[in-house]
Amino acid sequence: MLARPPVPPFSAETAREKVRLAEDAWNSREPARVALGYTPDSRWRNRAEFINGREEIIAFLKRKWSRELDYRLIKEVWTFAANRIAVRFAYEWHDDSGNRFRSYGNENWEFDENGLMRRRLASINDLPISESERKFRWPLGRRPDDHPGLSELGL
Repeated sequence: MLARPPVPPFSAETAREKVRLAEDAWNSREPARVALGYTPDSRWRNRAEFINGREEIIAFLKRKWSRELDYRLIKEVWTFAANRIAVRFAYEWHDDSGNRFRSYGNENWEFDENGLMRRRLASINDLPISESERKFRWPLGRRPDDHPGLSELGL
């Protein structure tokens, strides 16, 4: 199996790098690309949904991004140790009726020795927002390096 650096054990620097790489992949909104960061038998809990393996990850992400339009995400390291990283995140999106939301959450990640995520546990809450409350306004895709993170935005 190919390695996906950085690999555990994580340092503060490599944990930040791993989180940014995950953020970049999710902001691509390419389910197959995202799934490559996970083990073939990866297990997820996303809200109340349980997902097993890359095929289910891809199907889940296709469904997600067909409902959550103009998705933009920021992730931030909360803490890390050995082969685990805890992340907090926020993302903004709208539905097909134009209703806008900011979704907040936390994820606990566990990696194998190759740097692939084998477990992802996510808790997420959705907050309706108005157009004027949006904070994530970069063009779709990767968040620009000079765009503030969650802490800088007061989130």
